[in-house]
Amino acid sequence: MASTDKSFVYDVLTNQRHTKWIAALLILGDALLCTLVIWKIAYTEIDWSTYMQQVSLYISGEHDYTLIKGSTGPLVYPAAHVYIYTLLYHITNQGRDILLGQVLFGLLYLATLAVVVACYRQTGAPPYLFPLLVLSKRLHSIFVLRMFNDAAATFAMWLAIYLCLRRSWTAGIAVWSFGVAIKMTLVLLAPAIAVITLLSLGLVRSLSLGAMAILIQLLLALPFLQTNSTGYFSRAFELSRQFVFEWTVNWRFVGEETFLSTEFSVGLLVLHLSLLAIFFKNWVKPSGSDMVPFLEETLQGRQKTVTLPKSFTMTVMLSSLAIGMLCARSLHYQFFAYLAWATPFLLWRAGLHPILMYALWALQEWAWNVFPSTNTSSTVVVLSLAVQVFGVFFNG
Repeated sequence: MASTDKSFVYDVLTNQRHTKWIAALLILGDALLCTLVIWKIAYTEIDWSTYMQQVSLYISGEHDYTLIKGSTGPLVYPAAHVYIYTLLYHITNQGRDILLGQVLFGLLYLATLAVVVACYRQTGAPPYLFPLLVLSKRLHSIFVLRMFNDAAATFAMWLAIYLCLRRSWTAGIAVWSFGVAIKMTLVLLAPAIAVITLLSLGLVRSLSLGAMAILIQLLLALPFLQTNSTGYFSRAFELSRQFVFEWTVNWRFVGEETFLSTEFSVGLLVLHLSLLAIFFKNWVKPSGSDMVPFLEETLQGRQKTVTLPKSFTMTVMLSSLAIGMLCARSLHYQFFAYLAWATPFLLWRAGLHPILMYALWALQEWAWNVFPSTNTSSTVVVLSLAVQVFGVFFNG
């Protein structure tokens, strides 16, 4: 009997045919958890009121990004962010109905979770990964207690991944571009998107999708571009932003002097580009060519398109994200929204034993819940990202 019970448990944990009912139960349980969080845990005001103040200026007719400000600072997110929070402004009685806002973000959380689960099922992920998708304290906080715009951007990211897995390329790239227009963090997926579209569609179609993505950005930003285009791009996609050591989650252990130095910033950029170049060699393997021949054949129009395995497509997209986060100048707590649901998949693709996966997941979750960050927690954040990146490189 004991042997039969063990076989049943093993089958439930490893056989993908069980993911349908396991996922349904987990989503239902998480819906109850979100309800309890909203009901029992006090709302935390951080950026919501600022978002509402900024949106109120936009509604009143102000379209100059440099003049749109709130109590915690200027508007520093692209146009889609403004439109989303304008809608929320009207729905929530100018932002005063906090409870309704939390309910809406709870629904957004569950919708995102459903898309994430669908992506995992598309790639053949085993059932034992799925509990890790619903256990994050920090992720629930980002969505339903703080209502950050990262929640909407994360939904767009996962919906884009799902559409790409289904090979709905036009819709997938359009949704991704809309996500970039919520928060530019999603630009970290751009190298992966370039590679998978080149492999799947060829150069001409890939370039046309890239042009569409740029056009979406321009159309969304049009009201602001007509008023002050320079002001819009300098604020919405601010690349020269000064980072504050006090709020960093990932690099506290290097010390403030190093963190603020130009050398450190340049070093991270070089590391980011180097890792992308190294990974590119792996990413183009489905073409049957090495990196240089692949580029030559692509530019000459001789590259043959291939049908990519779904697990490969998702690995490329999420590893591109993880590389960007590993090399990020500074991560803040809300950035965990992008990483939380990616980590279980990346650890699985890295070939780690399930027990080790759960241990590393728990360490990462702990580190992202330490506030303020410490030398130890920030070291764990960086090392856990490094495990995911290099684990996928050597085993994915």
